[in-house]
Amino acid sequence: MNIKSPEKKLNLVESSISEPRVEVGQDVRTFKSTLTSIFSRLWQTLQSEQAISIYIAAVSISCGIYLWYLATEYNLNWYINFENVPSPMVVAVSFATHMVDPEFYVHIMVSIRRILIAYSIAVVLGIGIGVIVGRSTIARAAVLPYIEIIRPIPAVAWIPLAILMWPTEEASIVYITFLGALFPIILNTLHGVEQTPDVLVRAARSLGANKWAVFWHVVLPAALPSIAAGLAIGMGISWFSLLAGEIISGQYGIGYFTWDAYSLINYPDIIVGMLIIGGLGTLSTFLIRLLMKPALSWQDKQR
Repeated sequence: MNIKSPEKKLNLVESSISEPRVEVGQDVRTFKSTLTSIFSRLWQTLQSEQAISIYIAAVSISCGIYLWYLATEYNLNWYINFENVPSPMVVAVSFATHMVDPEFYVHIMVSIRRILIAYSIAVVLGIGIGVIVGRSTIARAAVLPYIEIIRPIPAVAWIPLAILMWPTEEASIVYITFLGALFPIILNTLHGVEQTPDVLVRAARSLGANKWAVFWHVVLPAALPSIAAGLAIGMGISWFSLLAGEIISGQYGIGYFTWDAYSLINYPDIIVGMLIIGGLGTLSTFLIRLLMKPALSWQDKQR
């Protein structure tokens, strides 16, 4: 007769009522696989062309700031004089001070409002005039001479006449900014319309398309790349024109802020104003390209 000891009976009871073992090996393998997949995708992203471009841009900007620091630290005076140019640290302190100043944001918002008004009008008129001149021989002969005569006139030269023409300084500044954005949009739209392949136009007409259908489905898509380039160029030039207008006749705006800093011999604020203008111009141009990207998605499919 096989009689089990009390210790063995106790072990059997404990094993029968103990909780089942949890298999953790599969969970660990799943976690490691997920983590490996995440790091693999992250590494692929870091190796992409866009990421490499960002790295190069960051290194280039860092080198530029360091050279700026060296030039101001050692008072470089070899044809270009850096003795009175503030160092990056001084400009950074001035920038941080203005970031908590509500009046500084008033200058920024006034400039942005002027850009939005002037640029919106320039886009509507510029694309419209460019399309009409590009599609009509009569309109081209009548309008293009005015464009070629007025286009080379710089924004600063328009300031005295703009002050005389418009009833308020605000209107004159918007007008000068509008002129800066208008002509690049007109000329690029005109170029895009002129470059539409005639074979596509003839093919659409042979299929029974009317003038409106030809324009909407053939001419406009073909001209969109040039129009997008004109919009980006016009945005950049509009900031340049705005700066000229605000310096001469403005009381608010980044241009006025920069010129006022120069009048008060506040050199760090001059650079702060320049950097703000450059940053806003770059951001606005990037937004224009981003908004135009869906309309140009067909270009990526052809590559």
